[in-house]
Amino acid sequence: MTSGIRFDAVSVAYGDHTVLDRLDLTVEPGEVMALLGPSGSGKTTALRAVAGFVRPASGRVFIGDRDVTALPPHKRGIGMVVQQYALFPHLRVEDNVAFGLKARKAPKGEIPGRVAEALEMTGMGAYAKRYPRELSGGQQQRVAIARALAIRPDVLLLDEPLSALDAQLRSGMLAELARLHRELPDVSILYVTHDQVEALTLADRIAVMDRARLRDCGTPQELYRRPRTEFTASFVGNANLLPVVVGEDGVSLDGIALDVPVADAVPGAGATLCVRPHLVGLGDGPNALRGRIAEVQWRGSTHRLYVDVGSGQRMKADVRELKETPALGDEVTLHFAREDAVLLAAGVNDG
Repeated sequence: MTSGIRFDAVSVAYGDHTVLDRLDLTVEPGEVMALLGPSGSGKTTALRAVAGFVRPASGRVFIGDRDVTALPPHKRGIGMVVQQYALFPHLRVEDNVAFGLKARKAPKGEIPGRVAEALEMTGMGAYAKRYPRELSGGQQQRVAIARALAIRPDVLLLDEPLSALDAQLRSGMLAELARLHRELPDVSILYVTHDQVEALTLADRIAVMDRARLRDCGTPQELYRRPRTEFTASFVGNANLLPVVVGEDGVSLDGIALDVPVADAVPGAGATLCVRPHLVGLGDGPNALRGRIAEVQWRGSTHRLYVDVGSGQRMKADVRELKETPALGDEVTLHFAREDAVLLAAGVNDG
């Protein structure tokens, strides 16, 4: 069986409440697809539809070229990792990893070798005889991943697998997951997260979910540098989103003319200007906007400045190596380059 996942107009409802609305999405063989969105956006429901834990009200789910919509979970050829590890506390690490193989009635002679292979792949070979209670959170998550990999799945489902870990462990596990992906280039991975850093770091493409629907899909670079909607701009990275007016002569903010790409904006229509905070400079330059400091946050390598630049508009700028931190109320000038701005047409989020 080939890997890859395809959602064909998949909808899931609980009573009258639709939790996934006509999802069309393809995960290519060997691709890492992140489902990114806030709680209640439908991302975990989509993953559970692939796993076989929920039955679509309409539409079809395919793994490779097989329609698996009506198949039970154990016949789908998937491995799954959830955020709370779900290890059996009374079983040693090696027995936890062997559980899925035994449930699928793998030949007994193959099981020890496949368990050892999965544990070595996740860096847990030296812990085979330990119980889960003797492991750290990060180690337990590695065992959960080893258990999913031991069955040699065509598809690996990861449901917020790092959310229970602290920041340092999460960073290390992201690197480990990236390494595993390189070592398993034929396995398709569907990765559910609400953490934009995880999605940007690990995914080949990101599907942005909101209110039960797919809102956007593209590579991390595409969605970050050229978002298509305000929701994508605000959820994939951090963004300044400023309402502007599109006129016959160009774009303006509170009467100040700006030199930004107009793209398909319609003169007379409202639009939103998107500029990432790290692309906003302090001092004179192109597209200069004057304002007053409303807040200053020190973030180690940068200061984030919050500047009131117009009638109720606040702009964020991430500035490095400030010799002198401006005080609240100080008047400053911010600027940004034309090529760093994206104009989002009004109404795009409604689709």
